[in-house]
Amino acid sequence: MTTSLNQAIVSDIGVNTVYLNGEFLRPELAMISPFDRGFIFGDGVYEVIPVFGGRLFRLPHHLQRLHGSLAAIDLAPPLSAEQWRQALQRLVDEAGGGDQSLYLQVTRGVAPRNHAFPKNIKPTVFAYTQKKAFAAKNTQQSGAAVITAADIRWLRCDIKSTSLLAAVMLREQAERAGAIEAILIRDGLVTEGAASNIFLVRDSVLITPPKGQFILPGITRDLVLELAHKHAIAVQERNVKEGELSQAHEVWITSSTNEIKPVGSINGIAVIGTPGPMYQQMYDLYERYKQSVREGRAE
Repeated sequence: MTTSLNQAIVSDIGVNTVYLNGEFLRPELAMISPFDRGFIFGDGVYEVIPVFGGRLFRLPHHLQRLHGSLAAIDLAPPLSAEQWRQALQRLVDEAGGGDQSLYLQVTRGVAPRNHAFPKNIKPTVFAYTQKKAFAAKNTQQSGAAVITAADIRWLRCDIKSTSLLAAVMLREQAERAGAIEAILIRDGLVTEGAASNIFLVRDSVLITPPKGQFILPGITRDLVLELAHKHAIAVQERNVKEGELSQAHEVWITSSTNEIKPVGSINGIAVIGTPGPMYQQMYDLYERYKQSVREGRAE
């Protein structure tokens, strides 16, 4: 009965193979203890890595962020960079290449329930990948509806933690308002989205809040800034006041799954000029970069 249920769920998810603690398994055979601290405490970190043309997108950057999150929670990396590459690429290859979205997670492992870090336990490493059709250009052109919401999350949002309940609640708040994302406000300042980073355009200047403990250092965010600097687009990384959202000529959200998406309305009020000329320019630059990844000319 349990196996049949697992198989039905796996079929809906569309995953053929998972990586679990050094083994490549059919998903329904992958077993994780309910005493794992990832389940009991959310004591773990994760990454989501896009795959274009069977190639892992900016893998060194994702691994650098993963290792930064692990260091922040005092957990040693369970695999070397090359071991990560080999394991993750095998998952991609076994899924048939093409465009995918890969998820990997590292938890502290199985131990008796105690808030303090246990000694001498083995981390749990889990990863899988799914086929994904990323949004085509014509669908990316329509501006997304978002809301603003109080940033109720903890003080270390720079750690990509599996403890995502606050973000889940904020995204549900957005869903119930007919929006796809919540732009978060803390002490009158824009931080980020519940699951994205935020960009504004004002007077031909690209503006985004700076990195810090309240913002996850997004891989797509950093690529946008890299492309902007390379192509002489004026950039400001600075604090953004909530009131600036209504004054912006363009607003975008960025993430591994949304890529770069223009915002069409905030709290039901239209953002003028969506999608705007700077979005069009950046989207084209981003798409060219993706194509270079597909062709093996970039990572």
